[in-house]
Amino acid sequence: MVLAVESLNRLLHCWILLISLIFVVNGQFPTTLEGPFKPVTVPVNYSIIGQVTSLPVDDNPPLSPEIEFQPQQISLSLSSDLSSVWVSWITGEYQIGDDIEPLDPQSVASVVQYGVYKSGRNNLAAGSSFIYSQQYPNEDLNNYTSGIIHRVLVTGLDPDTMYEYQCGDPSIPAMSEVHYFRTMPSPSKDYPSRVAVVGGLGLTYNTSTTISHMAANHPDLALLVGDLSFADLYCKNGTLCDFQNCSFPQSPLQETYQPRWDHWGRFMQILTATVPTMVIEGDHEIEKQADNLTFTAYNYRFAFPSDESGSTLYYSFNAADQYKWLERDLFNVNRSVTPWLVAAWHPPWYSTYKDHYREAECMRVQMEELLYKHGVDIVFNGHVKAYERSNRVYNYTLDPCGPVHITVGSGGNEMNLTLEHADEPGNCPDPSNTPDRFMGGFCGFNFTSGPAAGNFCWNEQPEYSAYRESSFGYGILEVKNQTHALWMWYRNQDRYSVGADGIYIVRQPDRCPS
Repeated sequence: MVLAVESLNRLLHCWILLISLIFVVNGQFPTTLEGPFKPVTVPVNYSIIGQVTSLPVDDNPPLSPEIEFQPQQISLSLSSDLSSVWVSWITGEYQIGDDIEPLDPQSVASVVQYGVYKSGRNNLAAGSSFIYSQQYPNEDLNNYTSGIIHRVLVTGLDPDTMYEYQCGDPSIPAMSEVHYFRTMPSPSKDYPSRVAVVGGLGLTYNTSTTISHMAANHPDLALLVGDLSFADLYCKNGTLCDFQNCSFPQSPLQETYQPRWDHWGRFMQILTATVPTMVIEGDHEIEKQADNLTFTAYNYRFAFPSDESGSTLYYSFNAADQYKWLERDLFNVNRSVTPWLVAAWHPPWYSTYKDHYREAECMRVQMEELLYKHGVDIVFNGHVKAYERSNRVYNYTLDPCGPVHITVGSGGNEMNLTLEHADEPGNCPDPSNTPDRFMGGFCGFNFTSGPAAGNFCWNEQPEYSAYRESSFGYGILEVKNQTHALWMWYRNQDRYSVGADGIYIVRQPDRCPS
């Protein structure tokens, strides 16, 4: 079971995964029962710094379609019903400029031909199609209209079964190549054993390494914790630019180069066409345009299991953000059936890096007690362009029943890695400058107890921070049984099978609230 929650006025996106699996623990890695662990900071490897280079998409667009209306940017995502899967793709080319004529969504059919692997694609599912636009009131900014976005819900699938499929319009004909995917196990028996987690992808050579390594590790499900294409960092000529110079004096809107989304979607197809991929919005997905519209590309380009919540900014896989919605869902969780709760949203609560330090403090104040009371086991975040894993913590205090917080925001991005920590001399930010400008509110008060009492920052790596490192990479959560889950973080500079940080996260249902 998976839940997600988003408070629109605070830009939080929470995704909660409830897992039940039966495997064997091999005892190869330390466990949280041995913690809390002494804080570790891995020295910066400066050989990988300064190597953020965008892929040359303009000269050689990745996976550009060869024939008109051939499907591209194919992706799978889960539905609220685990016997169903969303299939999405785009046909036709985007339009950009002042005098543009949108494509007709009704001119191309939305069809998926599918069947059990090696039994033929004899089943058909049809869906809907639409386009979206990114519009600006200023003549100096280019308006954009997407290609035709297709979305089909394939239903009645058997659990834990390999399927093959093609998508497109068979009457043209313009069909995709054959792709394959495996459905999720039955919730009453099992759950995806390998969930890949990453944020801050972008479209760089580092992104390419991250995704190729991730695919080689064969995840069952991928979770992208925000900051996806970084289209908002590109100007109208398609080049990466200083975002301060991408807006114009007569317009309060920052330019965002929407074709970057198309390049990103084509590249990501190597993963998303075969691995169901769930996304969470970050601040780089806001992309404010005319009439104060936000998250337009994000809302249109991805399919979400949002029937229960009514919004793409918070959604539920099998149950049903505001606080009451999350409270109700957590209350209804049967931990004997679905013992694991894993939450994810974009800005971290327990990051010790200088960038974005305590930005989401108001969110933490509002939500942390609720998550603790219901025994959330793990929290995943992005936003910070680095990696960090906490000890079990609650309200900045070591607590054997608190969640393990993991920041994985360095998937590739477009802005290089975050290197400085708030606890280093001269790096503690002014509290008045820390609240995120999209979340609003101010809760950045000094600590009132513990080693940092009277201060806004620690003067050494906080005891709740177990491991931190500035490297590109991603992680995989592998649930072994009802009490043990293995977390592995993989760095791009290593072989895909070599983990840099690994730990068994162990639940204690007899000791901790659930």
